[in-house]
Amino acid sequence: MQAKGREEIMDAHWFDKARYGMFIHWGLYALMGGVYQGQEVPYGAEWIMKNARIPLEEYRRLMERFAAENFDADEIVRNAKRWGMEYLVFTAKHHDGFCMYHSKVSDYNITNTPFGRDVVKELAEACHKYGLVFCTYYSQMQDWADPNGWGNDWDFSPDREKDFEKYFRDKVKPQVKELLTGYGPIGMMWFDTPYTMPKELCLELRDYVKELQPDCLVSGRVGYGLGDFREIPDNETPVLSFHKPWETPTTMNNTWGYSERDHEWKSAETIQHKLVTIVQKGGHLLLNIGPDGTGAVPEGSSKVLEEVGAWMQKNGESIYACEAVPDYSYQLRFGQITLHGQTLYLHVFNYPRFPHEIIVVDMPVKVKSVQLLTTGEPLRFIQSYEIARNEYRFRVILPETCPDPIDTVVKVELEGPLCFQPLQ
Repeated sequence: MQAKGREEIMDAHWFDKARYGMFIHWGLYALMGGVYQGQEVPYGAEWIMKNARIPLEEYRRLMERFAAENFDADEIVRNAKRWGMEYLVFTAKHHDGFCMYHSKVSDYNITNTPFGRDVVKELAEACHKYGLVFCTYYSQMQDWADPNGWGNDWDFSPDREKDFEKYFRDKVKPQVKELLTGYGPIGMMWFDTPYTMPKELCLELRDYVKELQPDCLVSGRVGYGLGDFREIPDNETPVLSFHKPWETPTTMNNTWGYSERDHEWKSAETIQHKLVTIVQKGGHLLLNIGPDGTGAVPEGSSKVLEEVGAWMQKNGESIYACEAVPDYSYQLRFGQITLHGQTLYLHVFNYPRFPHEIIVVDMPVKVKSVQLLTTGEPLRFIQSYEIARNEYRFRVILPETCPDPIDTVVKVELEGPLCFQPLQ
C-alpha cells in the first residue's frame, strides 16, 4: 500500500470527499466496562464516573492498572483503512479530564500509567503511514477532574463558585495548543458539549484553532454555529435534506466507551444502509469503536466492520466524494441514491421480484448508460414521458439473481446534471 503525502491527505477539501470516518472513544473508563460495584451503570460507559458519582480520588486510581497490553495503533489504523474509512477522530481528552497523550499542562495523563506511551502520537503516525486524516476530540467545557471545569458536583461543592475562565485559559487553550503543535497536521478539532459556555469563549477557541492550524476544521459542537460543519445529534439522521456540511456520530452498539455487557451490535446491513442514506443527504458518517481496557477492539464490532469494509472495497465509488442529491418528492421503494457529478448510483436495498424492475419517476435528464457497479454488466433501461400526466419514468431491469442481498449498486451515467421535476 502506497501512503499518501501529507499535502494530499490534508487537501483543503478533504472533508468534502471523506464521507466515512472512524471515531475512537478510549480512556480510563474502558477498565470499568460500564460496571461499578457489580452493577451496570446506564447512559454511556464513558460517562460512568459522573453517572455513578465515583469520587475523583477513587477514579484516578484506575491509572495504576492502565497497562493496555493489547493496544496497537498501527493495527487499528490499518484496519480502518481496509474497512473503507478515510479519517479518524480520537478522544485526546474526554469529560473525565484524563489526557490520552503526554500533556505538560496536567500530570493526569496516560504517560503516568503503566502503559506510559502517547496514544495520540502513535495514532497520528499510523494515520500518516496509511493515508488517513488524523483528528482529535477535546471536551472543552466538561472536566470532572478540575474544580473549575463543568460537571463534577460530588467532589466539588455545587455551592462553590467556579472560575471557568481560569480553567479555559490555564488548561483548555494550553492543551489545545499542545494537540495542534505537537502532532503534525490535524484535520479537525472535534469539540463537544459546550452547554452554557459563553459565546465569546467559544469564538476565541475557534479562532485560536485557526491561528495555530488555519486548515484545521472545527466541529459544530464548539457552539453557537461557529464550527465549520454541523454536528448532528448522536446517532440521528435528518429526514429532510440539509444543504450545509454535516456529520452524524454513530455508535456500533448503545454506548461510546467499552461496555462488557452491551453486545447489541448494529448489523452490517444497518451500517451500510445508514451510510448510504447519510451520503445521499450530503452528510458524513463517523462510526465509533470503543476499545476495551486492554486496548483491544471488541470482536463484535470488528466482525461488522469487516463486512462493511468488504462492501466498501467493491462499492466505495458510490460513497467517496459524493454530494447531496437534489430534493426528491417521492419515497424510493427500492432503496436510496447517491450522486457524484453526472453519475447516479441506485442503491437497491429491496431487490424486486419478477420482472426485477426498479423505477425513478420525474427525472427528466437523459440517461447515457446503466450497469452494475461491481461487474460492469450493462443493464437494460427505459425512459419515457407521458404528456397528459406530465410524468417521466426511468426504469431499470435488474438481473434475475440478486448480486448483493444487502445493497446492489447500479451505476447510471447521465447526459447532464441530475434534476427532478417537483411535485405539482
